[in-house]
Amino acid sequence: MSSLKEQRQAIRPLLRERDAVDAMAAYYAFYHPDEKTTLVLWPEGAGEDAEGRADGYVALSRTGIDLFRPLVTMRLPTDRDTFATQAAADLLHLAFASGQPVILNVPARYRPIIAALFDIHSEEYLRLYALDARQFEPVINVLVTRTDGANGLPHFTIRSSQNGKEEIVASASLNWQSPRFGEIAVNTLSQYRRQGWGRSVVSALSNYLIESGRTPLYVVSEENDASIHLAESLGFVDTGGRDLLLQATVNYRV
Repeated sequence: MSSLKEQRQAIRPLLRERDAVDAMAAYYAFYHPDEKTTLVLWPEGAGEDAEGRADGYVALSRTGIDLFRPLVTMRLPTDRDTFATQAAADLLHLAFASGQPVILNVPARYRPIIAALFDIHSEEYLRLYALDARQFEPVINVLVTRTDGANGLPHFTIRSSQNGKEEIVASASLNWQSPRFGEIAVNTLSQYRRQGWGRSVVSALSNYLIESGRTPLYVVSEENDASIHLAESLGFVDTGGRDLLLQATVNYRV
């Protein structure tokens, strides 16, 4: 049986680490903690020797998103051979147990095979933006403060006091960070929106990533016009990458 290191080597040709579109998949395939990562490769046995390159893989990652459902990323054999639908189905069969609940973050082009093999409970269509440093002008806001989490990654926040109670009203943090990219998550309390505070904390975190030599990424729902406007106002540009975020259960046909 191949080690995780050997498996990672076998799937490297399937991902372009310098391409923003592959950045999230590359993080979970190559940089997510070993003890929280399970890789399933196709064909079985790929990676067991120096020549054992894989044609596809599924990564099951344990994250803080959900303690009971893995976050699943993948590259299916259909990416290399349009007639390899059966191989893709065989890989998914190998990776999952019937009835298993999962959170899927997959390229939108995979929807037909996912819909055939999973019961989909919720679905969100996502756009991927990457910051163009030439268009970026940092927002200076003295209300923004930085704290570092237990994992050493920074959080940028704005706090407000109301009736003697202090609360975080806007925050930007990292969903993940690889050697080349970092994906920004932002949250602003509804009553504090349209004041530029979300833009301020995203700007601060973007500046941190640029200074560390990484490209900031921003993932947003197709229907979230306000968040799209925030990203574009800071110099984020649409990469053309389109993913689906799905909550699903493996059905009996897998």
